[in-house]
Amino acid sequence: MIPEPLARTPFAQLDDVPQPMLALLIGALESMATNPEIQRVRRVAWDAMGPISGRRLLDAGCGTGEVARELAEAGADVVALDHSTATVAAAADRHDGSPVRYINGDVAALDFPDASFDGVRCERVLQHVDDPDRAIAELVRVTRPGGRVCVVDTDWESVAVDGLPADLIDAVRAYFTGRWQQHHLGMGRTLRRRLVRAGLRDVIAIPVVCYFTHPSQVGHVLPMFNPTVPPEADVVPPDVRDAWFNAIDHAGDRDEFLAVLTIWVARGCR
Repeated sequence: MIPEPLARTPFAQLDDVPQPMLALLIGALESMATNPEIQRVRRVAWDAMGPISGRRLLDAGCGTGEVARELAEAGADVVALDHSTATVAAAADRHDGSPVRYINGDVAALDFPDASFDGVRCERVLQHVDDPDRAIAELVRVTRPGGRVCVVDTDWESVAVDGLPADLIDAVRAYFTGRWQQHHLGMGRTLRRRLVRAGLRDVIAIPVVCYFTHPSQVGHVLPMFNPTVPPEADVVPPDVRDAWFNAIDHAGDRDEFLAVLTIWVARGCR
């Protein structure tokens, strides 16, 4: 049985989750940042942003601040913004002295004048907000004419799996998508259209297909493959949880495991 869908994802309400879950989610953000496939996505986004040095950039939805600090190291003046007070505090705790300013803010109601930045990036945030187009309009508003807006997001409906029993795959997929039906599951593939409608020029959209050939590679990117995610997170049906993770282990032991996810990078010029 699929439970009632959640109105918001945990990442959209980090300041409201219990402390143990908050620590788990912050840890997941940091682990994702070190994942080679996420790093590959970020390299594509970095190239799409264009020149970095000497520019004033906004990292809207900065998480624990890894990319903001890398941009600053490359010569940018960076404002790292996140809606979560806890996340901003975690990012500030990891500060390395580079020219980054960490602030709280709402990506859909930015407290900056028009044309404040030479470029804006926003990674895996729009899937969590109530009105993605309003958020994009704000990103565009605070970007100067000639500047670039780069957005990165996931197409959760692109998840493909091999090496596990088909009935288990179907059950977990139905449960996950049903649980998160208020979540913008297909956000990644809609980014190009949204940037075009926001009035940006020279819009490009690049699909980055992330693939994982062992269970140890995927858990912090696709939570339904992570046995350390507690049952109360509701990413795997309780009645098949043991069978699911046993099947994942067996597929890994046989070197037959495969999971695939497409993350999109889209960029437009103001």
